[in-house]
Amino acid sequence: MSYKESILNFIKQCKRVLHVAKKPDKEEYTNVAKITGLGIIIIGVIGFAISITSQLIGG
Repeated sequence: MSYKESILNFIKQCKRVLHVAKKPDKEEYTNVAKITGLGIIIIGVIGFAISITSQLIGG
């Protein structure tokens, strides 16, 4: 497969994805935002706990 065919194939796949994709409704967007926010908070708490633990152990 040549470079040009590769690019054309990629563009064709991108068009297909954009055609199938849909805009999320308000409820779906809210759920995704809540789950993402919860994940960020959990990762922050874990990082904070690791930081505090390392400071206590390290002296």
